[in-house]
Amino acid sequence: MWGFGGRYYWGRRERVGRVEGIVVAFAWMSSQERHLKRYVDMYSSLGWNSLVCHSEFLNMFFPDKAASLAFEILKVLVEELKIKRCPIVFASFSGGPKACMYKVLQIIEGYHEPRRYSLDDYQVVRDCIAGYIYDSSPVDFTSDLGTRFLLHPTVLKASQPPRIVSWAAHSIASGLDTLFLNRFESHRAEYWQTLYASVSMKAPYLILCSEEDDLAPYQTIFNFAQRLEDLGRDVKLIKWNGSPHGIFCIFQSNIELLSQSC
Repeated sequence: MWGFGGRYYWGRRERVGRVEGIVVAFAWMSSQERHLKRYVDMYSSLGWNSLVCHSEFLNMFFPDKAASLAFEILKVLVEELKIKRCPIVFASFSGGPKACMYKVLQIIEGYHEPRRYSLDDYQVVRDCIAGYIYDSSPVDFTSDLGTRFLLHPTVLKASQPPRIVSWAAHSIASGLDTLFLNRFESHRAEYWQTLYASVSMKAPYLILCSEEDDLAPYQTIFNFAQRLEDLGRDVKLIKWNGSPHGIFCIFQSNIELLSQSC
């Protein structure tokens, strides 16, 4: 969680029988494989394969590290689509968009020099994108995000952080602020511009959020959804009450909800 890069794996990978497509799940930073199992099982029950990506926390502050992981994710997708093309849905949780997904979007739009594969290969991935799911995201990228994230109960698994943990988190955040003082706004602008530019792929959006979320405030997510609609895309925004950040929506398959929003 605390380093660079990340890891990825197939939650389900079937090539025979019922295969509707691939869900690429960009998980929240404190998540482990067992936390994503319920989503993998849910997608599997509907015939969807799933590729799960766990990003490290510092990817949010070092775009080149997020890009390196994004290239790895695309390598897997390119090879899979060479066997058989199918719809792809990007499902992002919490800080997942900033830690990896937005770099995937930039690469397939040609904003990065290709690695190993050609732009035509990445174009195939782009052409297969069938929808986006944002669950308790996107989280805004601000200079105090590090402290708020590191000390959040859903990350620490405790209602109150130990004093030493609080001190360490503030020290880390202070160091990041000093290092990136002149970069935060440019990184933030690039991040949001990339998310909005994804409307060019003409896929629908499903956005799930809570009015009680302090890391991904409802107003931020509402403004994001409104802007996507203003840009001409189909957006389904679902909000609920009484759930803090990290209590993700599992009451109904979000793949089913996405299909209803088309």
